[in-house]
Amino acid sequence: MTTWVGRTAVEIAAAVREKRATAREVVAEHLARIERVDGRVGAFRAVRAQAALAEADEVGARADLAELPLAGVPVAVKDNLAVRGESTRVGSAATPDTPAGDDHVTVARLRAAGAVVVGLTNVPELCVFGTTDGVHGTARNPWDTSRTAGGSSGGSAAAVAAGLVPVALGNDGMGSLRIPAANCGLVTIKPGHGVVPAGIGEGDWFGMSENGPLATTVEDARLLLSILADTDVVRRGAPGTYKVAVSLRSPLAGVTVSRPYADAAREAAGLLIRAGHQVRRADPPYPQSLSLTSLAHWTAGTAVDAQGLDPRLLARRTRVHAAVGRGFLPVVRRGGSREALRRRLEPFFDTYDVLLTPALARRSPKAAAWHERGWLPNLLANTAYSPLTPPWNLTGWPAMSVPFGTLPSGAPCAVQLVGRPGSEAELLELAGRLEERRPWRRTAPLD
Repeated sequence: MTTWVGRTAVEIAAAVREKRATAREVVAEHLARIERVDGRVGAFRAVRAQAALAEADEVGARADLAELPLAGVPVAVKDNLAVRGESTRVGSAATPDTPAGDDHVTVARLRAAGAVVVGLTNVPELCVFGTTDGVHGTARNPWDTSRTAGGSSGGSAAAVAAGLVPVALGNDGMGSLRIPAANCGLVTIKPGHGVVPAGIGEGDWFGMSENGPLATTVEDARLLLSILADTDVVRRGAPGTYKVAVSLRSPLAGVTVSRPYADAAREAAGLLIRAGHQVRRADPPYPQSLSLTSLAHWTAGTAVDAQGLDPRLLARRTRVHAAVGRGFLPVVRRGGSREALRRRLEPFFDTYDVLLTPALARRSPKAAAWHERGWLPNLLANTAYSPLTPPWNLTGWPAMSVPFGTLPSGAPCAVQLVGRPGSEAELLELAGRLEERRPWRRTAPLD
């Protein structure tokens, strides 16, 4: 008997299109794994078992089945994007438990391509922090369940890494795709501004938040991004030679990068040199003010999202984060600091095609009730382990996390690739080169 758990989205869709498998068989097998495994992982806030099987039957009966790029592929959706008939709780007790009338545009595009939504995944409250825990559950790293999966797309990342779904949908406002992907050994890409429809919360964190895929292969990430973007621009192009800058420096003053992550970036650089690319050590000219700019935008986004919610139902760390952000709203709304950052960094990307960095500074914090702790411990924990992602939300430029090597614990390590606006295809191409030369284990050994 063929098993579909652990197969890629590309493999599953091909089998369903060619009628070597039915969408119902594929979805049922993944639902069974969710029931068996998710109690240890905590990926899902809500599982749509019966609804997903009914939708799988609908996919199998579609007249255009043979043309569907995601035919019968089970997907998980981050719980801040609307799924028709399901509530969108955004990790909070303060949000209404009211079913959505329509799908978010990204969910609609996945369903139009033949995907089946099996559930909504756990997030930290209002998708603020880099640890996914709260009133609806705790998402753990399937490779090391003593550690958080990361955040805020932690549940989506955990679902893919645990083999509960082959691919998932998440989003990234300060690293919320790349952080959990790096923790859980996945490929993700935060597209540049405007490539994929956003519509995340109230104003997309001032245009910094982008929707994107979580996958176990570059091919699957490329496929999902193409569908989410509704464009051919991310199709695989002809191989090229890239000018790559390697930086091991944290963009945020006072934060250092641990040896495993620095070593991963060095080793990835060496691999790219051997593959014929022009690789040089070079640090982007990050301004000293970047820490304050990041904090201002991070907190101000939460201040906007918390408006209209009962503060008594919000966790303390969220209330404080929003209160800090309210003071920053006037300067953030003017947008001058982000434009100044872009102007400062643009000459660097006139010289280099791609920036290669560690994806994180150190492994993720312990899986714990961080939502019950104070704001300052959360702030310090987040900043200490994920300082390398925020600049590229502030600029609005594309950035990827790609698995590379392992940590001393045996959990995955990762590197980050960053490019200028419009370079999504080039980043995916370079990530594919890394994958070809240093393949990674795709699914955590939970059985």
